[in-house]
This record gives sequence, C-alpha cells and structure tokens, in this order.
Amino acid sequence: MSAPGDPAAPGRPSSARLWAPISAATLALDQLSKAWIVAHFRPLEVLPVLPVLNITLRYNRGAAWSILEGASGWQRWLFSGLAIAVGAGIVLWLRRLDARTQRLLIVGLGLILAGALGNLADRLRIGHVIDFIEVHWRDAYFFPAFNVADSAITVGAALLLLDAWLEGRRKSSATPAQEKR
Repeated sequence: MSAPGDPAAPGRPSSARLWAPISAATLALDQLSKAWIVAHFRPLEVLPVLPVLNITLRYNRGAAWSILEGASGWQRWLFSGLAIAVGAGIVLWLRRLDARTQRLLIVGLGLILAGALGNLADRLRIGHVIDFIEVHWRDAYFFPAFNVADSAITVGAALLLLDAWLEGRRKSSATPAQEKR
C-alpha cells in the first residue's frame, strides 16, 4: 500500500511528464544560446538591440550580480555544490507532487531546476557562467548581465510565489468542511 504523497501512488500522474520536458527544453535553450554568443561575440562586445537592451558577452566567476566575483576560485566549487544540493532537493520535491493539482508549482520548480543546471554546467565545464543579456537605462544605469538560466530561475521563483498566493486564497475561501477533506 502506498503512503500519502508517495510518488508511486496508483492513479497519480507522474509530475515528471510535466517538469522534465520543461527543464530539458529550458536547459537546451540556455546552453545553445550561450554557445551561440561565445561563437559570435568577443568578451565585452556590445550589440544594442533596444534602447534599454544590449547583447554583450560577459563571464561571471561569482554568483548573482557577480557576488564573490573577485574571490580566489573557491567560489566556483561553493556555487557548484549549492547548485547540486538545490537541484537534488528540487527533484525530490518534484517527485512528490501531483501533476493534476500542482501544475504551477511543478512548472516553477522545473524552471528553477533548469536554471540551476544550466549555470552549473558552465561552472563545471569552463569555470564561470556565461552572461549576455544586459538591461540598462540611458547608458547610465546597468542591471548586471544575465542569461537564459538566470531568467528561468527568476520566472520559476515568481511562479512559486504565485502558486503560494493562490493556494493561500484557496484555503481562505474554503469552508471548514472542505478543508477536512
């Protein structure tokens, strides 16, 4: 007999049918876009796309917003270890979710997983993360460059917040009899 929350529970569709293709497609897009940028741009070369958006090849040895960029190299292994631990935790979490009722949560976690794996692949393969999307305002205020993996993590986190908000609304509007089911 299966325990509640058991990923092998009979009649429960696997969440992998939803998150695996999303994660795989996002990871592929991330890695292909980085390969294309490296093949076609020199470091710090700038291609203006919109008045507020440039494409520019940058290498980030740190974490988000270049945190610890100037460290001596140990940060590569710290961030790689964190990505592996977070990725493993997300996969375990995803395996316990019900694809029928938790789609938004599954998609959000799948995007975060893909983003973590995309940047992990860079760190392990070349020792730094490839960034190339640069948002700015009037050539004076620049947001740190980012990539598809970073975007996936951001969108995934937003979906997790939206899912939590919607879940809170569902619970607050449910009657006490409905909550006991």
